[in-house]
Amino acid sequence: MKNNDKRLVVKANKLIEASYYLTLNEQRLILLAITKVRRDSALYTHDEFVISAEDWVSTFQVEPKNAYRDLQAISRQLFERYITIENTRGNPLMTRWISSIEYLAKDGKLVITFAQKILPFLTVLEKEFTKYRLEFVSKMTSIYAVRLYELLVQWNSTGTREVELDWLKKTFQITETYAEIRNFKARVLEPAITQINTHSDLTVSYTQRKTGRVVTHFTFAFSPKTAATPKPRAKKKPPQGETIHGVLKADIERLARAGESYEQAAARIKQQELI
Repeated sequence: MKNNDKRLVVKANKLIEASYYLTLNEQRLILLAITKVRRDSALYTHDEFVISAEDWVSTFQVEPKNAYRDLQAISRQLFERYITIENTRGNPLMTRWISSIEYLAKDGKLVITFAQKILPFLTVLEKEFTKYRLEFVSKMTSIYAVRLYELLVQWNSTGTREVELDWLKKTFQITETYAEIRNFKARVLEPAITQINTHSDLTVSYTQRKTGRVVTHFTFAFSPKTAATPKPRAKKKPPQGETIHGVLKADIERLARAGESYEQAAARIKQQELI
């Protein structure tokens, strides 16, 4: 299938807020496949999406020899990954990400089809969706950085978002790990923010809120990075001392040619400055 915008990730907001776990390479493959989805027409379960080793290398800047290894490893485990997402009736729906996956060893390609229940969250999205350029997460190596970036971009129009700690851990599927807040911040939150600030188009900071003596919420403040503004050129200071036609008399005496009057030398020097 052709796609005019090969590097734009578009997801329904419910998909962004769903609860799931993917390895870094599995996440990358899903995102790269999503960039190939046509968003102006229906998507069917038989529609195939091909990810080549060349795609992998150019998008994620990995060594070519590792691209084949990565794709083969993904082919062994991605089919078993599931996601819990809120459906249109407001109920939690558990589904696989994909319905099939085929590794073409000789060609260095993966061919996948998305699961039927996932399709509505990927195409013909008219409202409540989020989009961003894949390049903003392609250099991230933290799976939590990618997830957190999506959760922030979803609220781009406000520049701030507060989330409950328990909800965030559930969304990342790490409710049973990092019980101590310092471990969660050191292993999940702060590395994610560092990578977002380093690799994406956002600058992010956060504060924490306690209920009693326990940290229960995080508030993220974020804004687009601005291009460096060129410094204005320094204004040329007016000459100091006696001048003729705007040229210092001392400069005229230093630069005058034999036989030139002060006025002639000043006019010539002034003309040279304009060239």
